[in-house]
Amino acid sequence: MLLLGCIKEVSDYELVISLPNGLSGFVPVTQISDAYSKMLSKQVAQGELLEDLNSLSDMYSPGTLVRCIVTSVEKSADGRRSIKLSIDPKKVNKGLTASALVSGMLLSGIVSSVEDHGYLIDIGVSGTHAFLPRQKAQNYIKAVKRGPDMKIGQNLNCVIVEVKNEGRVVRLSVDRSDVAASLATERQNWTLSNLLPGLVVKARVQKVAPLGIKVSFLSSFTGIVDFMHMDPEKSMNYSPDQVIKACILSIHPTSKVVRLTLRQAFLHPGGSPNQLSNDRMGAVVEESTVKAFYKQFGAVFELDDGTLAFARLKHLSKTRKSFKPGAFKTGCKHKCRIIDYSLMDEMCIVSLKYQIIEARFLQYQDIHTGDVVQGKVFALKPIGMQVKVTDGIKGLVPSMHLADVILKQPEKKYNIGDEVRCRVLECSPAGKKLILTLKKSLVQSKLPVFSSYEDAKPGLITHGFVVCAREFGCIVKFYNDVKGLVPKNELSSEPISCPDKVFHEGQVVKVMVLKCEPQQERLLLSFRLSSKPAPEDKKECTPKKKQEVKYQIGEMVDVKVLKKKDNGLEVSVLEDEGHVIASIPTVHLSDFVANCKLLWHCLQEGDVLPRVMCLHDKGEHIILSRKSAVISAVQEEQVVRSFSEIQPGMLLTGYVRNVMPFGVFVEFPYGVTGLAPKVSMSDKFVTDTKDHFVVGQTVIAKVMSTDEEKQRVLLNLKLSECSSGDSAAESFALLNQYFKEMKEIRNLLRRRGEPSVARGLCELVPGKELQLVVQDVKEDGSALFSGSCVTGLTVTATRYHLGDKNIVPGEKTKALVLHADALTSKVYVSLREELLKQ
Repeated sequence: MLLLGCIKEVSDYELVISLPNGLSGFVPVTQISDAYSKMLSKQVAQGELLEDLNSLSDMYSPGTLVRCIVTSVEKSADGRRSIKLSIDPKKVNKGLTASALVSGMLLSGIVSSVEDHGYLIDIGVSGTHAFLPRQKAQNYIKAVKRGPDMKIGQNLNCVIVEVKNEGRVVRLSVDRSDVAASLATERQNWTLSNLLPGLVVKARVQKVAPLGIKVSFLSSFTGIVDFMHMDPEKSMNYSPDQVIKACILSIHPTSKVVRLTLRQAFLHPGGSPNQLSNDRMGAVVEESTVKAFYKQFGAVFELDDGTLAFARLKHLSKTRKSFKPGAFKTGCKHKCRIIDYSLMDEMCIVSLKYQIIEARFLQYQDIHTGDVVQGKVFALKPIGMQVKVTDGIKGLVPSMHLADVILKQPEKKYNIGDEVRCRVLECSPAGKKLILTLKKSLVQSKLPVFSSYEDAKPGLITHGFVVCAREFGCIVKFYNDVKGLVPKNELSSEPISCPDKVFHEGQVVKVMVLKCEPQQERLLLSFRLSSKPAPEDKKECTPKKKQEVKYQIGEMVDVKVLKKKDNGLEVSVLEDEGHVIASIPTVHLSDFVANCKLLWHCLQEGDVLPRVMCLHDKGEHIILSRKSAVISAVQEEQVVRSFSEIQPGMLLTGYVRNVMPFGVFVEFPYGVTGLAPKVSMSDKFVTDTKDHFVVGQTVIAKVMSTDEEKQRVLLNLKLSECSSGDSAAESFALLNQYFKEMKEIRNLLRRRGEPSVARGLCELVPGKELQLVVQDVKEDGSALFSGSCVTGLTVTATRYHLGDKNIVPGEKTKALVLHADALTSKVYVSLREELLKQ
């Protein structure tokens, strides 16, 4: 379908086009012309900018009329139609042939080449060379003020001045006076197959009706002028046989229905329609008067400033059922809001819907950096999550910003249609770019927002997120791409040798501004939030009698070990300069029972533990946890905060609180507890509950049932019932976490300069091959070994792990490390060939 459109917006990759009857479409950058597309392809192939390739914004301006053709109409995921257009002359003028070209014709052309004496113009007619002499273009070049020359890809209204060799050569003019005076006549032999939008014709009124006027033009054609293209008051003032000037708006390809406009702005080719002042967009009009109501389309209103506006039928009421036609009689008054402006109809588009009138955001310009917005999950993609804020506003939550931690499987946390509360990181109305975050620490932050370098005053404290951690320190980002450096000496009150081991990409941090140079866009920050000197004597580091800081469950803090106790560690919170004392029970040092005791043994007073989570804060008694599975559950909101939130079938991460003969009590973050009876504890038969679970063990439990009256929750701990689906991925993730912790323990032992036995254990990683000597073969078939690499350690292999080998004391053999127990100084090895070969 051929249409006359008006450029509404210009971006790097497309033109947004206003179409008749309040519609809009877009022209991709690849649908300008053949010559322009070839230059784009050449630039991509070469990987560098071409000097003579101009951007769309260099050649096109909002308010310019263009002829276009519909190439496709697609329905988007939210049900809205997307109209794809082309202004390529080969498509727009495809009905024209060389023999049909006549002097005086007005048509579209695009500059395809710049020559010494003029320009070659692509008019899309096969076998025709169109030339625009330079002198015929000078007035136009001066008028459009786009540089001293025309550009390849520039769209032109061309009038044919001369036709030679049966249409094989044509000379053109783009002079504004020639274009404005052009009129399509019978002499030009236009047909329904080559008729173009934008042509101005003399038309004769045939019939006048409330919905429009039927006219005839160019002697044999008929067309329609609909109500949007004439003033409702004047529509009855037209009379049959009256001759009027009209401009063709559209030609339907199959029905051949021609639609025209009588609006003055379109009756002189090369002109521009009237535009709406920026301050009117989004304005609420308290009283708008109904001028005309069309039951199949909508209503035309007169606004408070005398201009006309149109409301589509769906915007006249909340739902179809609540719509009352009687409320839209001529003269009735309604409250409405301007939601758009149709350049092609020179009318405001309004809505009477209450939710739109009251909406906080209507267009990207209404949104400001740092705003907290509500939206719905629209789509999940590899780069992140699309969120629909309103019908016309969509934003992207990058993968890093889906939660306080990086989500490996966001589809488990979010579903299409879920309501989400986000914060605006960046908003660019010109490019319709909206970047959001779902990091709870940023969304809930009450601290100042840094959306420019000018906002960052020395001494101010705010939240940001780490984008880079290297040996020199951390780079922290805020809003609108404002970023600053935290040098290594400002990372903590304690020295941190490897920042990348303590801080990770996406981590939300609290920082203080040390220095800012807005002109140079330099920002110096610190994680040390107080300038008070650190106490020299650790005895001074005592808890305040009254905690001034209240920690939220799930809040992440860095801590320093003050004292080792039998049941755990006493620590101070570094963020509050060591004045707040908390404790980490031994069982909360790790998800892995064996690692808990090992970490307690390795950690010493003065050690710094990063990213520990607050589990309870009851006055002066703060309990912290390092269990990564529990931390992930809280940060990904896979938790329940109260009994009322629990639903049967839920999978919850918790830890064993007590082991009784009749079952296991499990506690979850936020204090909710449940019981797993003996029959629901394991897939194996349970004789003694203590053989299966220990206090503090991390577990995943499935909710079986709840008793609201007694406030009881029954759980199932069977592995077969508690997998979320991908058990292999879960197992690998746990194994990976275990090895990560073992590496941390080995590093602690190395740094500590432990005795040679402990240092030797550090080197015995699973899979390492050893040269050993058989010491003894026991009656049960197991064997003991010795060797220079295992001095002071007990090295053993079970009967199964000896394989088919018949070994004797004194024999030398190769063995593979299966496990090294640092607490008991025992090393378990295997001699099986299938393992040694790997």
